[in-house]
Amino acid sequence: MPEITVLGEPNEQILTPAALEFVALLHTEFGARRNDLLAARQRRRGTELDFLAETASIREADWKVAPAPADLLDRRVEMTGPTDRKMAINALNSGARVWLADLEDASTPHWQNVIGGQVNLYDAVRRTITFTSEAGKEYTLSSDRQLATIVMRPRGWHLDERHVLVDGVPVAGALVDFGLYFFHNAAELLARGSGPYFYLPKLESHLEARLWNDVFVRAQEQLGVPQGSVRATVLIETIPAAFEMDEILYELRDHASGLNAGRWDYLFSVIKYFRDSGPDYVLPDRNAVTMSAPFLRAYTRLLVRTCHRRGAFAMGGMAAFIPSRKDPFVNGMAFAKVRADKQREAGDGFDGSWVAHPDLVPICREVFDGVLGDQPNQLGKPLEDVVTDARDLVDVRSTPGEPTEAGLRNNVHVGLLYLASWLRGNGAVAIDSLMEDAATAEIARSQIWQWVHNEVKLDSGEQVTAGLVERIVDEEIAALGGGFEDARRIFCDVALADTYADFLTLPAYDAVLEAECAS
Repeated sequence: MPEITVLGEPNEQILTPAALEFVALLHTEFGARRNDLLAARQRRRGTELDFLAETASIREADWKVAPAPADLLDRRVEMTGPTDRKMAINALNSGARVWLADLEDASTPHWQNVIGGQVNLYDAVRRTITFTSEAGKEYTLSSDRQLATIVMRPRGWHLDERHVLVDGVPVAGALVDFGLYFFHNAAELLARGSGPYFYLPKLESHLEARLWNDVFVRAQEQLGVPQGSVRATVLIETIPAAFEMDEILYELRDHASGLNAGRWDYLFSVIKYFRDSGPDYVLPDRNAVTMSAPFLRAYTRLLVRTCHRRGAFAMGGMAAFIPSRKDPFVNGMAFAKVRADKQREAGDGFDGSWVAHPDLVPICREVFDGVLGDQPNQLGKPLEDVVTDARDLVDVRSTPGEPTEAGLRNNVHVGLLYLASWLRGNGAVAIDSLMEDAATAEIARSQIWQWVHNEVKLDSGEQVTAGLVERIVDEEIAALGGGFEDARRIFCDVALADTYADFLTLPAYDAVLEAECAS
């Protein structure tokens, strides 16, 4: 029997001996494979990307994923957000068909978030969740409308949960998140006519999808849950995964529900993968890169074609614009931007899309209602005329626009504010009327790293150097009223160090743990 150690605050509801033993079982059986696959990512980085010759037979064969359960047939609007109690209630009541209950980029791995999110999901599954604000306002689940189906997103494979150790070794955050949720809720969800549904983030290969599939099979076997109960939607949000969409669905075919065009992490991945590949891979300002860029159009159209050929749902991504109930101008602009984004996705054949605010649910629903009519999805709309080759997916140089001083300042501004919020425990932050999460912050700091190391010149004629970035960092902090010491240190490290950090959340997590120890 392995030794299980919990370093964070205990919770008798979630961290039961049986639940921890289940997590330890997953770690013991799959932890080493997870580590091997993370090492394989490093070996692959920088190599030329192409569709895999060794899996051509899978791409050419006719096969389909398992049929969707009833409560996942219609996914025209999905509400995304962290799992705090107020957000959970608002998301379930929002009118969206699905709530993406996010334990990943919209959250932070502070222990209170990790366990608090599990508590809130436990109560949400059982429809007992309530919340009372400090002002005395009460939030409860609606009794007169259909509540959203819960689809939980665990953390990516790369992040350890350093509060949970098995024989002294940290367990993968993904296995902690999945294991605790599945243990407590899988049977309850099935009894209520739903099931254990998941979004899988940041996969880079079909072998990582195979690992998840094996985890699902073992978890169902261990707890006596019928095989095939799990449904997983994979976020195609890394450039290597874009070349393995068929293979990813194939590995998960008994448990697959669809693919999602995770645009912000995808853009981060493109910059990350080609960060030192020369000027042909340097993108303009992050806010100037739209989904109409040729390499992004190729990616989304290939995703829809692949999904519909395999009987899987193609899910659109999240426009960053968020409304303001206090500013009519900002509100109107956000509505117009989001409407245009959803019209593009619905017209391209997507079966539904994401929004990050309850006020955007009606807009997304209206757009997809207009295209779907009485149909729950667009699975019957194949895109056989779509032909995408490897060059289309990496055609970064055709993206219109240029790096500007304003774009550099925006990257610094967002990076500092987001990191400061992340360190306080908030993973989804409204900054200048845009929703920023870990993925968008990753774009900001990665773009700076790439511009510095490729000696990019801005529209002002000035070359991007570490010195210029540090000066702008100091100017931004002064304009914000000072402070930001930890955020400044981490941001400058991940944006300017000679060695590129794979994820900014890794050194940020170190800082959180150091603060915990100090207190």
